[in-house]
Amino acid sequence: MRTLIISDLHLGSASGADVLRSERLRAPLLAALADVDRLVLLGDVLELRQGPPRDAMAAARPFFEDLGDALGGRELVITAGNHDHALIEPWLVGRGEEQVPAPLAPEQLLEPAEVSPALARIAGWASPARVRVAYPGLWVRPDVYATHGHYLDCHLTMPTLERLSVGVMSRLLGRPAQAFDSVDDYEAVSTPVFAWRDAVARDGRTGAALNGVGMVGAWRALGGSMGGGSVGGSGHRLSHRARVSSALRGLRTRALVAAFPLAVAAVNRAGIGPVRTDVSAGELRRAGLNAMAEVAMRLGLGDAHVVFGHTHRAGALPGEHGPEWRAGRLINAGCWTYSPAFLTPTLGESPYWPGGCVLVGDSGPPVLERLLQDRTHAELDHLEHTL
Repeated sequence: MRTLIISDLHLGSASGADVLRSERLRAPLLAALADVDRLVLLGDVLELRQGPPRDAMAAARPFFEDLGDALGGRELVITAGNHDHALIEPWLVGRGEEQVPAPLAPEQLLEPAEVSPALARIAGWASPARVRVAYPGLWVRPDVYATHGHYLDCHLTMPTLERLSVGVMSRLLGRPAQAFDSVDDYEAVSTPVFAWRDAVARDGRTGAALNGVGMVGAWRALGGSMGGGSVGGSGHRLSHRARVSSALRGLRTRALVAAFPLAVAAVNRAGIGPVRTDVSAGELRRAGLNAMAEVAMRLGLGDAHVVFGHTHRAGALPGEHGPEWRAGRLINAGCWTYSPAFLTPTLGESPYWPGGCVLVGDSGPPVLERLLQDRTHAELDHLEHTL
């Protein structure tokens, strides 16, 4: 069975970064489905942290209808990530309402109607495709496991908001990540964090502190820009007001840079870490891969190839080597969001360029493919495809 895997669609993104909302930009993906038997949407399919679920669902409906037409009677598997954990939450709550539930396995295969009303509606839109739900992941083959990858935040050494949030919950519950050995351990510390953030977004748009925009700005200020600078620019002279605004941003940046090591030290003293002050692009890659390898080990995945998303960084790309890739056993499907702050002007150069997918055949290692390499910044820009 040939399986195509994509991750991090973030359909319904408030910024319009979700490129698959565009009929033109989803055409290459729909064309790629002609040669596969199954499509897996590997989590963060919907963006449920930036506003009410009804908005994301409305934005996603045309995509799923097109997907159903393209797949016909073939299989569509959906799993949940951290940004759309609300899709799986009703099932997780219901399974323990009357009796102590059985431990969660690395793979639960479920029918959409038994999971949540939202997934039942999505299954209807995607008809005639046969829709199933897998959580927290799917055994694509006996030697290939696919999961969104949000559990890696429990072991990440980068001080992201998600890492700090699950670190606080781990500390409060007395469940250190160093002792995790089951899916239930990861769910215990992450589900309360996800539920709170989903609740905040349920009735209105969230601000920069929670929707990710603030984190991107802080990252760039600290020298962690993935693309080495923003795309585009202007040759016009700045107005006085603009110069004042730029000067104030510079002051805030210097204050953030000065305070950052102190904040990291305080986090580690409080037992929320360990996290580090290095937020470079290289360290983010290494830290994410090391954390995912830790999850694979603790869930007992053995020597399986592990396909994941979550970090939005496709890989391994040609020329990338190193022990963090587990000799090719880790492969990241990348994302389908256009985020200029993480890109370079050269088309397709950045590992954060949208359009990544992983093809898993009947044998051999999974293969990373990139379907939007020839698209320009202008074609991908959210102003071109927001509704």
